[in-house]
Amino acid sequence: MNIEHIAIWSEDIEVLKAFYEKYFNASANQRYENTTKGFASYFLSFESGARLEIMQMEGIEKREKSIEKQLVGLAHFAISVGSEEAVNELTTKLQTDGYILVDGPRRTGDGYYESVILDPDGNHIEITV
Repeated sequence: MNIEHIAIWSEDIEVLKAFYEKYFNASANQRYENTTKGFASYFLSFESGARLEIMQMEGIEKREKSIEKQLVGLAHFAISVGSEEAVNELTTKLQTDGYILVDGPRRTGDGYYESVILDPDGNHIEITV
């Protein structure tokens, strides 16, 4: 079995799509819209075959963009960039571009080399080897 995709709500799927395309080489499908429900989405595909569905719809509560506050539900998802050097480079680029660094880069107690940043909607993204 495989996880087919993970879906996340977004305040602005165009901003989020551009973020994942620019920093993680995601490739987006055509924008889907259901005008009756006020719903729109994209599927973002990654080189590994993993997919992320980003969705927006009026009435969805905004997430607090917080380093400290954790909520029940999806804690983070991890994207492997291939090497410690790539983790360091991407982390530096994201910080330089104004994204919030939550932690790292560092080696965790369970042996991962990672950093954690917030995407434009405040989702925790673990960047790992």
